[in-house]
Amino acid sequence: MNTEQSSEFFARARKVIPGGVNSPVRACKSVGCDPLFVQQAEGCTIIDADGNSYVDFVCSWGPMILGHAHPAVVGAIKETAPFGTSFGAPTSLEVELAELVCDSVPSLEKVRFVNSGTEATMSAVRLARGYTGRDVVVKFDGCYHGHADSFLVKAGSGLITLGIPGSPGVPEDIVKNTLSIPYNDTQVLEETLRARADDIACVIVEPVAGNMGVVVPEMEFLQTLRSLTEELGIVLIFDEVITGFRLALGGAQERFGVLPDLTCLGKIIGGGLPVGAYGGRREIMDLVAPDGPVYQAGTLSGNPLAMAAGLAMLKVVRKPGFYSELEEKSDWFAGELAAISARSSVPTVLNRIGSMMTCFFVEAPVRDFRTASAADTKRYGQHFRQMLAGGVWLAPSQFEAMFISAAHDRTSLEKALAMTESSFKKLAD
Repeated sequence: MNTEQSSEFFARARKVIPGGVNSPVRACKSVGCDPLFVQQAEGCTIIDADGNSYVDFVCSWGPMILGHAHPAVVGAIKETAPFGTSFGAPTSLEVELAELVCDSVPSLEKVRFVNSGTEATMSAVRLARGYTGRDVVVKFDGCYHGHADSFLVKAGSGLITLGIPGSPGVPEDIVKNTLSIPYNDTQVLEETLRARADDIACVIVEPVAGNMGVVVPEMEFLQTLRSLTEELGIVLIFDEVITGFRLALGGAQERFGVLPDLTCLGKIIGGGLPVGAYGGRREIMDLVAPDGPVYQAGTLSGNPLAMAAGLAMLKVVRKPGFYSELEEKSDWFAGELAAISARSSVPTVLNRIGSMMTCFFVEAPVRDFRTASAADTKRYGQHFRQMLAGGVWLAPSQFEAMFISAAHDRTSLEKALAMTESSFKKLAD
């Protein structure tokens, strides 16, 4: 495979961009190779700067649920762009998208658009603190909620991938107000919340963890989380930046029937353009400025191109049968992956829910950060390189998800399965 152009771009990038990339995992350090630079993408296919084509299971880390360059999304952007790309003023598009988002997500009564998932989680936590008058935030080991200071404690994918335990530059005064506890551990959850109830403003959680690899919650864990926070007057925040509109129209909260007080969204609701959102109960959201005293602002929030793309995307996924078809396709693919694993001597555990999944190179079941961390990252790196050489684009980290989109057809999925079988045979030698 010729990657001369990508190598040249990477050499240039390292001179002017830290690590040569604008987000750390993209550097591909943990999988033992240099990054490929993308030139274009369409449907489930991504093409690098040297013209090599790959079946894409990264899907821009989740948002491309329709596939790349979907005609409805591209058409909406083309239609909107000639009228201006940013106004710093309200537009009808943001009203339409807000109405559609609130109508789709069960717990949302009001929503505020921002520009990223990090902005959404950071703003939701500030709002929870303003609402409760308390300071402490509880999160879960291995869950990633963006790179705001208070979240970089045992924070999942990027930090695990690079072997970074936390981050320099985060003051102790901030970290002391963040408690990180094991995911899926109901006993520790109850002990922690009851012991510090008067100090805890909120609990923030990925209802399905996607940043230590996919880890599905146990129902008792989610239900206990909801009942305890309600009892103790603690705001429950679901970080659905990955799962929102991915696992169901109403996200993980619809799928599990557990409703939070606040929800953070991103990825899909911009149709591939930069966007985030946070929303929830009216009485809490009414504290956000200008209605209330909790300040949050952004010049590009509600950007017309992102709103138009998001509207186009949501109108497609709301069509009858969209999620059932995606579920059926993902279920078949995961079943075939599991069968390949069973025929191989390579120990793997496949965690899957809906159209997101992770194949962990580990023997024991993965249910939390500790068990995820036992995965063989060296073996995953070898698998990644073999799949890439065979034209299949996986996430350059063991601790991320594979995503299936509506654009993945049987031919592309069968190619990925054939390459997986070939890769596993080489791993077993």
